Amino acid sequence: MEGSMSDRAITEQSGLINLLERGDSVMADKGFDIQDLLVESGVRLNIPPFRQGGRQMTPQELASTKKIAAVRIHVERKMQRIKCFGILAGEIDNTLFDSLEQLVFVCAMLTNFQGALVA
Repeated sequence: MEGSMSDRAITEQSGLINLLERGDSVMADKGFDIQDLLVESGVRLNIPPFRQGGRQMTPQELASTKKIAAVRIHVERKMQRIKCFGILAGEIDNTLFDSLEQLVFVCAMLTNFQGALVA
């Protein structure tokens, strides 16, 4: 697909890593291994453990998975709220491209007025 980029390339080129501080933690899915991009900054990558070769997870891996899932649900709920804004649904008109960062920021901030993520 012309013009497509990998998640890793987007992460590298976005400048996000430059905004992270020592001691921060980044949550990602398995297969999105960017640890090498974060290690110099002292940022921790949290990827849920996953089974390999049909083996069972260790008790430590299970505990880690549960801990990450408990936080991840809040991130997923917040992302869903942001996606519900009509201006971000579907394709974005080219004339809005220069304002896209500000549009996403405003939508994210507006979700702060929608009440608690967890009842």
